[in-house]
Amino acid sequence: MRARPYFLDLFRITLPIGAWVSILHRGSGALMALAVPALLYVFMLSLRSPQDFQQVVAWSSGFYGWALSTVLIWALVHHFFAGLRHLGFDIGWGEGRSRARQTAWFSLLFSLALTALLAVETL
Repeated sequence: MRARPYFLDLFRITLPIGAWVSILHRGSGALMALAVPALLYVFMLSLRSPQDFQQVVAWSSGFYGWALSTVLIWALVHHFFAGLRHLGFDIGWGEGRSRARQTAWFSLLFSLALTALLAVETL
C-alpha cells in the first residue's frame, strides 16, 4: 500500500486549461449571484430621491463604476460561453481531449476579447 503524500505544494500544481475555465465558470456565477443584492440596492438608491440618483450617477460614471461594470461584464460573458461549452459536453459534443482544449481556449479568449472590446467602448 502506498503512503499518502503528507505535503502538497499547491503552487507547483499545473491545471489544464479546461480546469481553469471550469473554475472561472463557477467563480463568475458566484460573482454574479453575489452582485445581485448590491445592484438592487444601487437601483433602489437611484429611485429614492434626485440627490441619491445624482450620487449614483457620479459614482458609476467614475473609475470604480467602470471597473465594476467591466468585471461584471466579464463574469456574464465568460459564464455564458463556458456554460455553452458545458452544455456541449452534456449532449456529447467536444468531449475529446483536443476538442475540449480548443473549446476551453475559445471560451476563455473570446470572453476576454469581448470584455476588452466593451470596456474600451465604455471609456
